[in-house]
Amino acid sequence: MEKRLKKGRYITGFDGIRTLAVVAVILYHILPGSMKGGFLGVPIFFVLSGYLITDLLFQEWERSDGISIKNFYSRRIHRLYPGLVTMVLGTTAYITIFQRSLLKGIKTTILANLTYVYNWVEIAQHQSYFNNFGAQSPWTHLWSLSIEGQFYLIWPVVLVLFLRLLHNKKNYLKIGLGVFGVAIFSAILMGVLYHPGNDPSRVYYGTDTRMFSILMGASLACIWPSTRLKKDLDKSHRVTLDVLGAIALIAVIIMFFMMNGEGTFVYRGGMFLFSIVSMILVGIVAHPGADLNRVLTNKVFTWLGKRSYGIYIYQYPVMVFYEAKVKVGSHPLLNALLEIVIILVISDLSYRLIEVPLRRFNFKKTFTALKQNLGFKKKQLLNDLVIAVGTVIFGIAFYGIFFCKPETSGVFQKDSSKLQHQIAANQKKAENHNKHIKYTNVQKPTKASDKDILVKNGNVTDKGKKFASNLQISGIGDSVMADASATLQGEFPKMIINAQVGRQANAAPAVLKQMDVNHQLANTVLISLGTNGTISQDTLNQIMDILGPQRTVFWLNVHVPTKPWQNDVNNTLNQAQKQYHNLHIINWYGYSNHHSDWFYADNVHPNEDGLKFYGNFVLKSILEYYNH
Repeated sequence: MEKRLKKGRYITGFDGIRTLAVVAVILYHILPGSMKGGFLGVPIFFVLSGYLITDLLFQEWERSDGISIKNFYSRRIHRLYPGLVTMVLGTTAYITIFQRSLLKGIKTTILANLTYVYNWVEIAQHQSYFNNFGAQSPWTHLWSLSIEGQFYLIWPVVLVLFLRLLHNKKNYLKIGLGVFGVAIFSAILMGVLYHPGNDPSRVYYGTDTRMFSILMGASLACIWPSTRLKKDLDKSHRVTLDVLGAIALIAVIIMFFMMNGEGTFVYRGGMFLFSIVSMILVGIVAHPGADLNRVLTNKVFTWLGKRSYGIYIYQYPVMVFYEAKVKVGSHPLLNALLEIVIILVISDLSYRLIEVPLRRFNFKKTFTALKQNLGFKKKQLLNDLVIAVGTVIFGIAFYGIFFCKPETSGVFQKDSSKLQHQIAANQKKAENHNKHIKYTNVQKPTKASDKDILVKNGNVTDKGKKFASNLQISGIGDSVMADASATLQGEFPKMIINAQVGRQANAAPAVLKQMDVNHQLANTVLISLGTNGTISQDTLNQIMDILGPQRTVFWLNVHVPTKPWQNDVNNTLNQAQKQYHNLHIINWYGYSNHHSDWFYADNVHPNEDGLKFYGNFVLKSILEYYNH
């Protein structure tokens, strides 16, 4: 006789799935070069949430032939709001004391997060998820909570309507197929709205283009409800489930390492495929007759899984604040470990002191509870301490939100403002300069003869200056090259520069192709990319394939001591130099590393004094190549 589970159960393996997801997300943010597909931890959370919420709603429907939407909302608020509100207030208090420049627009940001529309605010403000440089918001990652919040708000109402239309029938297959159809439409919309070469943040943030993952989890619950799964299976069915589960688990881990968050495949089928694999993984872990639930159940996974919500919401604030104070670039692994420890400690405190105690707390009795816990008795000292600290944090945050003005007079703010004006002015000069140059007759430079010494005793000779003045050279880069564009064109008058703030390396192939069409691509190319994130081998290969072996390519490595990808980018470039005979790395990092006075307060963009050294160093590096 078939045994089915009549009542819901706590599926311990789901904590293992949560652990995999949150570890992937953290490694993606802290060590982006080590796990470039770690952003896929979010679709796993979406699939899991869609499944769990829908499965619980079905259980309630079958118990009482109805769903209390009011009670559902109350449970979600109790589960999510205490941790979120505590994190928002704690973060705001920190900002008020230490980083007041981040107070700009904080009221809108807080309101958007508490009403779960933050992802659309990010889209409306044209915020990039992938521009990893500059003044980072500690709440950028909360876009995903907004999508889940929107799902929690709408889905119970829609589900009840569906169930009513089915006249209380408990065959959920039709609902599942309909929901999966909407998920497919969402995935197609992602592919249509994605434009290769452009920042994909719009499709990354959008509810319309991301809801397919959470809907796939909901559709899985319709066709695979946990209470209807057979506990006892014959050996062949059990083995089949175990094999499928193992394949899904391995595939998820491989994709964590292989998929690039800015690659075309991700947005045109890749994330949908990953969500299908995640759906299979969730479904098999949920099945009581399979063994994968037991495989993903252990004390470490249970501990991390139960705290995964806190780990997720606190990870970004910790990283943003830590990296604003510490130069993590030189020792990324050590600093990553320290950041992870801080995240885990804070998350554990949040779980023990905030999330669990308030999960079933009656907020109508808040003042009564405060009176009872402020007795300063020995057994209540911990409660007294939590309340006292919470009161102080709330007071500082309240002051920061309503009374404290964003800091604009500090050294960093003044430098940032000056740098922005400098970049804007230089970009305008570069654009005007570019208009007067077209490489209709591209010249291939030849190396100077023994008699024409371009660089002697570390100094550029007159013949070297003349050589540079006639050299056709194309530059493509990010904000560092934009900052230095006027300086570079002063050294190389026939240089065309295409530099953009926030540019990632993966945007370069499309830019280079367009420059070639516009007759702006010379036989000597200078690249300055890597400031804003890692450079994948695939992107680097694309760049070098477009430029071809006939061009001479110079690539400036990066000086980004506040970011964990500095060493990763520079190591990638050093390896590439061995692979491509026409690629030459200009070691700007080594030349400038001990000269913090050459940079603005961000320690990345050369200031007026630093630009003199930057320009001269690039000039000499290129001339030394052509000198012999």
